[in-house]
Amino acid sequence: MQSPVRLSRQHAGVAAWIGIARVDITPPVGIYARNWGAALHDVAESIHRPLQLTVMTSVQQLDGEPLVLIDADLGWWKTPQVFASVQRRLLEAADLEPAQLIFALTHTHAGPPLMEPDESLPGADKIGPWMEQVVASAIGAIREARQQAVAAVLEWHVGRCGLAAYRDLDDPAAPGRRLICGYNPAGQPDDTLLLGRVTTRDGRLLATLVNYACHPTTLAWDNRAISPDFIGAMRETMQRQTGVPALFLQGASGELGPRYQYVGNTSVADQHGRQLAFAALATLEDMQPPAERLVYTGTVESGAPLAVWQHQPRDLPRQLRAHTGVVSLPLKDWPTAAELEQQRAATGDRALEERLRRKRDIRRALGDGAEYDLSIWVWRLGEAVLIGTCCEAYSCWQQELRRRFPDLTVICMNLINGSIGYLPPQSLYAQDLYQVWQTPFDRGSLERLTEVSAELIALSLTADPRRLEPV
Repeated sequence: MQSPVRLSRQHAGVAAWIGIARVDITPPVGIYARNWGAALHDVAESIHRPLQLTVMTSVQQLDGEPLVLIDADLGWWKTPQVFASVQRRLLEAADLEPAQLIFALTHTHAGPPLMEPDESLPGADKIGPWMEQVVASAIGAIREARQQAVAAVLEWHVGRCGLAAYRDLDDPAAPGRRLICGYNPAGQPDDTLLLGRVTTRDGRLLATLVNYACHPTTLAWDNRAISPDFIGAMRETMQRQTGVPALFLQGASGELGPRYQYVGNTSVADQHGRQLAFAALATLEDMQPPAERLVYTGTVESGAPLAVWQHQPRDLPRQLRAHTGVVSLPLKDWPTAAELEQQRAATGDRALEERLRRKRDIRRALGDGAEYDLSIWVWRLGEAVLIGTCCEAYSCWQQELRRRFPDLTVICMNLINGSIGYLPPQSLYAQDLYQVWQTPFDRGSLERLTEVSAELIALSLTADPRRLEPV
């Protein structure tokens, strides 16, 4: 029997008091910015585009408990402890509980690493003052966004973009022996784009949000400029058209990146950014008017019987709930941090030295246990749910969650509130693959995350006593 056709169409949305603020967090030229093992330079020599930090606050009542989303043009935290120190300061300054704050990284690979100063690295003396500026700017932007909050509507619409490509490729020089990290024409990437639109109750546009899964790895070892990669041109293109800030929310991009990448030419990053922006703008133009739904209202006989659909106003929910969960993930049997440091100090290979430095830092951060308790953040935004972790999950995570909740808009995010390692599917653990040997998490971790994520999403749809009040 054929399923009945739905005779209405609407966007997942929420009504709230929403504020937006943006600050510049561009670091100085000369700062340590080596993110690629193949790079022959250590410090940034120029600025391609400024790095930006944008805050969106959402609250049910003006005097209530806010949800604070930070979108920052930053790459990754060297250790969980570095982020934890920043998180504590932000929570204290803004009077927030941990569940209320999401600090999201765009994951540009053309900026300074977020780390404690290391005197052995050129330009690292500039990292401390710059990170202090980032924290102070974030605190100021949170306050500004809360002060500027207005009655608004946040609604989501699904679009598509062809920028992201599958990037696990059977090595042509060693077929069947290893997978290399680069464009695989045979892959089928997740091209889902979620466009968030923030408007006032009378329809004035305030901001847009782009949730898309794609590594910002256009610019690589030959690039010597500070850059937000493709996110910079995406924002500029969208803002030129809309006149309002555009935020970027990195999706589950563990195996996804641009087809043409690893270049030093910044114009390629700009081209990628415009491609994503045009797809997002097309999705924006495809949306219903704010707080309205499209409803079948009857038939008009005009030679052919014509189905008439009209826009009608609707009341949006006001639920804003935040909670966190934990999933215990198995850890690999890695060498100790001391042993990894000995290996790093002994090598004369710059690429291997950088790889061992990162592995040492991860080992120090996670300790010597057999499992690690990974935090998961879940926000209920009316008819949508935002969920994310500090890891780099493969896109099957977001695809599976959306399959399990077909009537729910699910915004999935990598690299929020810290950064640790990749989460590939267990079927890849038999492969010689960067994402497999980079991660400290053992096989089955992504599958565990998926199950617990589904449980937490289901919990967010109930009358959870841990909901953020003010009602």
